[in-house]
Amino acid sequence: MDPDSVAKAFVEHYYSTFDANRAGLANLYQEGSMLTFEGQKIMGSQNIVAKLTSLPFQQCKHHITTVDCQPSGPAGGMLVFVSGNLQLAGEQHALKFSQIGCWFISSLVEMELL
Repeated sequence: MDPDSVAKAFVEHYYSTFDANRAGLANLYQEGSMLTFEGQKIMGSQNIVAKLTSLPFQQCKHHITTVDCQPSGPAGGMLVFVSGNLQLAGEQHALKFSQIGCWFISSLVEMELL
């Protein structure tokens, strides 16, 4: 299993789901997952998805520029840094974004954000 290929596949899945149906991200988070967004710490799958679905835009498109990953901890953990541009519907200029995630791979096809 090539970590770069796995990370890129997960990033593609995550952001295409985010762009099309943010509520569909719920199964990628655990109750112990935490999202830090602009200084606010949000804990748990339901709370994270509630935050993501309450963002003040309905339509967006992520354009990924970089996906950097490295193994992290025992049992298939991965630390992944993603950066790119976020195009909001009706806006002329894209916004820059970056995200760091620690993922645990419980099988080749099932990954969760920690």
